[in-house]
Amino acid sequence: MSVVSRDEDGRPDPDALLRRIARAEAARTRGRLRLYLGMAPGVGKTYAMLLEGRRRRDAGEDVVAAFVEAHGRRQTEEALGDLEVVPRRTIYYRGSDVEEMDLDAVLARHPQVALVDELAHTNVPGSRNAKRWQDVHELLDAGISVISTVNIQHLESLADIVESITGSPVRERVPDRVVDDADELDVVDLSPRALRERLEQGQVYPADRAERALHHFFREGNLTALRELALRKVSTEVERDLQEYMRDHEIEESWPAGERVLAVIDESPGASRVVRRASRLARALQSDLVVLVLLREGHPVSTPLADARRLAVDLGARVREHRRRDDEDHARRVVRPHEERQPCHVDVECTGRAEPALPLRNRGGVGARPGEPPGCSHDQQRHVLPGHGAARHLLRPRVLREQLRPERHGIERGGG
Repeated sequence: MSVVSRDEDGRPDPDALLRRIARAEAARTRGRLRLYLGMAPGVGKTYAMLLEGRRRRDAGEDVVAAFVEAHGRRQTEEALGDLEVVPRRTIYYRGSDVEEMDLDAVLARHPQVALVDELAHTNVPGSRNAKRWQDVHELLDAGISVISTVNIQHLESLADIVESITGSPVRERVPDRVVDDADELDVVDLSPRALRERLEQGQVYPADRAERALHHFFREGNLTALRELALRKVSTEVERDLQEYMRDHEIEESWPAGERVLAVIDESPGASRVVRRASRLARALQSDLVVLVLLREGHPVSTPLADARRLAVDLGARVREHRRRDDEDHARRVVRPHEERQPCHVDVECTGRAEPALPLRNRGGVGARPGEPPGCSHDQQRHVLPGHGAARHLLRPRVLREQLRPERHGIERGGG
């Protein structure tokens, strides 16, 4: 989220104002995205989407069901009612016919509003786009507003947390920026007990599948944790909307200096985990994320590192690369403040089991306050993730300072 910079007299920067006007113009021609977010399947996201679609249709808007997945649920099928349905496209894949949303047909029909279920869906090979959220972006760019659904487990930055909670890997994911850029985000909330009752009554899955789900993904503890993630996500968006409103209307407030989160990764298997954790920290702090990729001179980029670098881009990070020699000293455990001494959070991962979980506390050295890492400024924090050892080799302070220079990443100085 950008802050309009001001000149020495406190007047808004003309270039920043022009950029704001350009964004406002683009918003007028682009469709609007409304998302229904849930903690798990079965909470009623599709049902809520259909009711909203019918409400808008009854109010005079041109609404079509571009893709709705009822999963055999009677209430969902009834909610679809007499809404216009765009016929699906059939693609032959691996010996069977697979139905997908017909993107070209929806674009040709060009309604005011399209209902598109399951934002995180992966399209069958042979489709124009790999993911349904990319189809949605095409509809939005064409000026068609979209109402869609997504579960909290599909957010890219939360994939590792959800897997640790449920024990199930998350295969279909949506970049966080897609959800963050939604014009409206509504949580469809339901208590874990009520959702489990729906499963027991056969309202979500067939009886045999429901029985397995109740003892695995849909355990009450799992659902409670997922519900907390969903509610926390929406509360963060509400806070962000409030801040944007205050900025747009020039409501005076003492804004803090912009913080940044730096994630340092190398070819170790835990690199993606570091990136996701740093992304969550950056979003919680509403700060910029810089991912520094350590490359070994004369060595090809490993698959885990390439995956982590792509993930960083998907999560909206500014990615920088540094090539290091094998004889370079990487045993440093101290990250010194950069020249501007601006607030900074540094995420690394270490191998030693003696290292504490984040954040570091009560490890002050010479010149450090109690509870601060040695050599850090009072506004800088270092976070250590126990695990595989990704990026445990910290850079020399000179290189780190260079990577954190605000102007290197187009970050405006000051709070504005």
